[in-house]
This record gives sequence, C-alpha cells and structure tokens, in this order.
Amino acid sequence: MGSLPTTVRGRQTRQRIVNAAAQVVAEKGALAASLDDVGERARASRSQIYHYFEDKTDLLLAVAEATNDAVLGAQADLFAALDTWAGLVSWTDAIVSFQQSAAGLRGCPIANLLGQMGERDDGIRALLAEGLDRWEAHIRTGLGAMVTSGELRADADPTWLATSTLASLQGGLVLAHARRDARPLRAALDGALALIATYRT
Repeated sequence: MGSLPTTVRGRQTRQRIVNAAAQVVAEKGALAASLDDVGERARASRSQIYHYFEDKTDLLLAVAEATNDAVLGAQADLFAALDTWAGLVSWTDAIVSFQQSAAGLRGCPIANLLGQMGERDDGIRALLAEGLDRWEAHIRTGLGAMVTSGELRADADPTWLATSTLASLQGGLVLAHARRDARPLRAALDGALALIATYRT
C-alpha cells in the first residue's frame, strides 16, 4: 500500500490521510470520494497523497485495512471475554447498544465497504474478507475455550457455531441498517445465542 514512511512525522501524515479518506468514504461512498476531497480533509496536497499511495485504489486498500482494525479493535475487550456465556451475552448486548446509539444503525463498516468495492477490486475484497475472518476467529476462539472449560458440550463445533454467529450478526446488521431499527439485529443475535445454548452443559 504505497510507500511506508520511516519517520514519525511521515507516519503521522500518512495516518492523517488514511483517516481523512475513511471519513470521506463513510460520507460519500468509495466511488464518489475523490483525492481532492481527501486532500482538503487531511490538509494534504496531491503530491503528499501520491508520495504515500500509488493511486486512489491504493488509498482505498489502506482505508479497508484501517476499517478492519477499527471495527475489531473496538471489540477487543469484549472478544477477550468470549470464553464464558456471560461474556458472549455481553458482547451481543454491546453490539445492539452501539447500533441503538446515534453512531449506530449504519450497518457494518466492513460489509458496507465490501458492498461498494468488493466486485470492483479483488485486492480490497480479499482484505475485507480477511477482516471478517479475523472477526470469526475471535468468536471461534471464545467458543473453543468454552468447550475446553466444559461450559459447552464436547460435541459443540466452535467453527460451525462461529460461522453461524457471524452470519447472523451480519444479516441482523443489514436489516437494522435498512430499517433504521436495532430490533432485527437483537432478534438475529438472540437466535445465535439460542443455537449456542443448545450445547450448554
């Protein structure tokens, strides 16, 4: 993704450009966002942008990577507690609560960007898919720990349950986004919890 800066100032400038690009993409969409928009928001010239990024697609790759890190980083503490039933329930509650807030009801940032760019650039699609894979891995690790501790039965399949849970979450986010109502998300996550609960000891 372009030239990686070696100085603190360079890294700060690059990060400022990526942050600005992420904001512009969130507001206007990936296709409508222009380098001029990004430069104005980041207080950076076109020459500075091209110093760090080969072109707009290269910048969008950096935005995709930043989006993955932001979405997953915001859940880091919740992921750490997914090894118990209480932690699993708290994670679903936190996601619903966020969607109910003023910042919510916008769907999943990873999925939103995937919908805009996934069929136009395979590199961006693969990078965003990697973000979803990391999300699923956190769920799988937590469920696996619950099997090991005996909180879930030995015949529970953490991989299958994690995939099902993430699919329910993403589907619920789509409906919540479309309807501007968090209740479909709550229902989807309750369904995921109900399935996992069938394996509780």
